Amino acid sequence: MRIDIVFDTVCPWCFVGQRRLDQALAQRPGLAVEVRHHPFLLNPDMPAGGIDRRLYLDRKFGGAHRARRVLDAVTLAGRSAGIAFNFEAIRRMPNSVDSHRLLLAAGQGPLAGRLLDTVFRAYFQHGEDIGDRRILRRLASEAGLCAERLEAELGTSSGVVEVMAANSRAHAMGVAGVPTFIFDHAYAVAGAQEPDVLLRLIDLALETGVKVPVTVG
Repeated sequence: MRIDIVFDTVCPWCFVGQRRLDQALAQRPGLAVEVRHHPFLLNPDMPAGGIDRRLYLDRKFGGAHRARRVLDAVTLAGRSAGIAFNFEAIRRMPNSVDSHRLLLAAGQGPLAGRLLDTVFRAYFQHGEDIGDRRILRRLASEAGLCAERLEAELGTSSGVVEVMAANSRAHAMGVAGVPTFIFDHAYAVAGAQEPDVLLRLIDLALETGVKVPVTVG
């Protein structure tokens, strides 16, 4: 089975959704799965150096009180997925393009999944600026990504074009929010769904064998 995930590295619900997918797949240990991740930019106009996190939250949610309500909901959902969110540690809202390029350098496969989890934990649990290339280089090393592969990616502009193109494809497909999961090119669902919901879709895709033309790259 192929599972495509449209996501952004600065989306806390994407962190929750990835963990819930892992929980769902753990209930089908014999299933051979190919997981592919596809960039989506929640903030395509974010300055290269990012902006102050509190300013971002005020603009996005219209004030600290509303922002706190949203973050409390994510924190609660994260606990059931084994995630200890630490939003207070985050000082900057980064531009996520380079973090997506980091994942492009990893390719598709187990390394990409391990690296994505490393990036999520660095940002959401330790408040690290994942728009900072120095931090991305360290995270790449921790996850086992070859330094030469990362430098080759960051040394050209083709990765930026690829991230932007993937973002455009997602919008053209009708993706309006992330995470979005597509199971075997047959069924799609948006949001950090509970593991049992994801498991039902996995089983449905396996049972029907339906294929529809969903182009995600």
